[in-house]
Amino acid sequence: MKSVRCIDLCKTYRQGDVDVIGLDHVNLEIEGGGFVCLSAPSGGGKTTLLNAIGGLDTPDSGEIWLAGNRVDNLGKGELAKMRLHQIGFVFQAYNLIPVLTARENVEFVMEVQGVAAADRRARSLEILEEVGLGGLEDRRPAQMSGGQQQRVAVARAIASRPALVLADEPTANLDSQSADHLMELFVELNRNHETTFVIATHDQRVMGYARRVIQMLDGRIVGDEQKEAA
Repeated sequence: MKSVRCIDLCKTYRQGDVDVIGLDHVNLEIEGGGFVCLSAPSGGGKTTLLNAIGGLDTPDSGEIWLAGNRVDNLGKGELAKMRLHQIGFVFQAYNLIPVLTARENVEFVMEVQGVAAADRRARSLEILEEVGLGGLEDRRPAQMSGGQQQRVAVARAIASRPALVLADEPTANLDSQSADHLMELFVELNRNHETTFVIATHDQRVMGYARRVIQMLDGRIVGDEQKEAA
């Protein structure tokens, strides 16, 4: 099944007296279990497309389908429910809650979902171990390196077992070694859980890990390369 399907997506922003095109008739299909990078220069449309797929932004026209269900026409409550249960988000700024430990940050989404406390704890410890943070579950973000914080963010994104993970420039604040470790983790999680990954990036190293690289410019798809992961 197609994990993601976008049909003729258009989005225009108003900046002062100027209309800026975010998406220009974008058509895209991504198979379930795919590992895809969206590549574009700043302002090219990759983050706008990622936000539209994730229900964080609404296109002016067109359709978005996730796992066979149309989602662009959902109300705010339905969109929030979809994001909570079906999509994991990883941002370049980590977006961890400073006063919570790594385990509590990972548990947060599951708590909102209504998962029982014992199950949340067991799952959070399991996933922290999987991302290489076993033994660090009681540290707060300020006590962790940037790479470790991003791994907590990844653990939080996948703890609820979403079908789709959307990552926006996840390596932007990491050194090259930490970035490579993060991408190796993404590849492993994609392989082990068959989770679909869509990553917005302009980092050539990140693209090297993808099985498919979609190039965007001025809100349009201008290239689509299928390849084997490195």
